[in-house]
Amino acid sequence: MESIVEMINQYGVPSVVAVGMGYFIFYIWRYVTQMILPTLSTAQGTLIGLIDRIRMLDNDMIRLDQKVNTILDMRESADHIISIIEKYKREDADDVDEDMKENVKRTLADRVEQVTKDVQE
Repeated sequence: MESIVEMINQYGVPSVVAVGMGYFIFYIWRYVTQMILPTLSTAQGTLIGLIDRIRMLDNDMIRLDQKVNTILDMRESADHIISIIEKYKREDADDVDEDMKENVKRTLADRVEQVTKDVQE
């Protein structure tokens, strides 16, 4: 304590406070560069990795949604085709066999084309 009083008497209060403030600034700068910046760099790398994973999951969700929609469309198409077949079975089978085949083929081709376009989009 006496050494501080001697320094104040010898150099004056402003000079001693300026040196103390310089040491304080140096201490804070050293702490920031040695402790905080490496931790921030690590946190930034982790954050970038998490953002990439979220994007991948988002893309996976979009793909799964498209697959579910495709399956639902195919199920609707199958139900429609089954209803056409049942309708033709109820009518005279001899007269309608060729018609039924053509209608089923046409309906199948249309539905497959529609589902293919939906999947490609």
